[in-house]
Amino acid sequence: RSPLKPLPRKEQVEWNPQLLEVPPQTQFDYAVTSLAGGPKPQSPFDSEYHKTVLKGGMFAGQLTNVGMRQMFALGERLRKNYVEDIPFLSPTFNPQEVFVRSTNIYRNLESTRCLLAGLFQCQKEGPIIIHTDEASSEVLYPNYRNCWSLQERTRDRKQTASLQPGISEDLKRVKEGMGIASTDGVDFLNLLDNMAAEQVHGLPSCPTLKRFSQMIEQRAVDTALYILQREDRESLQMAVGPFLHILENNLLKVVDPATPSSKTRKLYLYAVHDVTLMPLLMVLGIFDHKWAPFAVDLTIELYQHHESKEVFVQLYYHGKEQVPRGCPDQLCRW
Repeated sequence: RSPLKPLPRKEQVEWNPQLLEVPPQTQFDYAVTSLAGGPKPQSPFDSEYHKTVLKGGMFAGQLTNVGMRQMFALGERLRKNYVEDIPFLSPTFNPQEVFVRSTNIYRNLESTRCLLAGLFQCQKEGPIIIHTDEASSEVLYPNYRNCWSLQERTRDRKQTASLQPGISEDLKRVKEGMGIASTDGVDFLNLLDNMAAEQVHGLPSCPTLKRFSQMIEQRAVDTALYILQREDRESLQMAVGPFLHILENNLLKVVDPATPSSKTRKLYLYAVHDVTLMPLLMVLGIFDHKWAPFAVDLTIELYQHHESKEVFVQLYYHGKEQVPRGCPDQLCRW
């Protein structure tokens, strides 16, 4: 995607609208509804992104055809796992088998479309409905705007993160190298956002960004961890607790013999953001101290033993097996 907020520098990278051309293999019709099945809610984020026009003509935060192909490739990997290697899902999209929910941000809805196109090779047996929620009650990301308690608990840390020892000195070096004034409100989160977007599109990046790329990523992670600390259980609960509760509920419904099969799905697909994944990985005890890359996935698989009826879960992050905190090995007793 394009950056969410451009850096204040003399030589701006050019974001050509040709990057928005949709690869034909990712075309897949879908409709968006509210969680209750009503009309799609308004998106305050998209309205804000449209106010920022980048050099070249693209808006901030737009999904590019590079991102579309990345999501299609992720869908193909999931197809290999759950359609080809193990015949678990139907080879065509079936609304009785799959539930889809995304945050109400256009690039995320489009990312979901591309993943589904790869997973089901643009074949469907019924309409694709992507459910989404109002920004005021969204739980698929830490909702700082609308959760007053979370906002209060993290406000001071957000304001002072860039002043922390180590972070402060490194930020000064990068800003000086780029000719950015010390008074400009640029932090490592802005720097990483622009650097990652430029790199993945092969765009000519600033030499300072290239030279300090590893340090910028590490300091962005340090900044995020300072704002949302692992020891601050209550903030983590407010940031991703409601989403974790949804995931847990899905698992409990499936293993409850009293739940009619019409009320469950084989696949629950949630399209979230890097800022969702980091606290989620922290809570699960599998955070690798790296910023979540574009088109990354976290998968929770549910198993039941045929004879003993014992239930297990297995986690994968970025396609690799993970052992969550408190589990002796990959298969974790539920």
